[in-house]
Amino acid sequence: MRIAALVVALTIALSLLAARAGDVTAAQSVIRAQEQAFVRDDATAAYSYAAPAIKEIFPAPDIFMSMVQNGYAPVYRHKSFEFGGSKTDGDWIAQRVHIIDANGEAWEALYTLEQQPDGSYKITGCSLLKAGQSV
Repeated sequence: MRIAALVVALTIALSLLAARAGDVTAAQSVIRAQEQAFVRDDATAAYSYAAPAIKEIFPAPDIFMSMVQNGYAPVYRHKSFEFGGSKTDGDWIAQRVHIIDANGEAWEALYTLEQQPDGSYKITGCSLLKAGQSV
């Protein structure tokens, strides 16, 4: 009886881990798609990955793109963009990204994403620090 309970518990735990891994993969796909839209200067596509709260602050794709170009230059133009660790909490995911900017300087970005009612993930924010800089 104990073995059966242990097997059931392990099965549930593994399925939860697999679901979390799938969520992280989905979130990374959203971040990557937005990053590629920046590379193409496709404001409409980049804006489509922003959460509703971000769209309230920046009500049009060109306004959003201008903010990224001016405030997030390492995200907008870079030599390297690689995923680091992630953390999930309910419908939220925090994803670290290691960036080398166009000038060769290292940055750490922390993206936050929230699962939407349709099941998709949208970017709710991005905090950017030069690598090694304390908060």
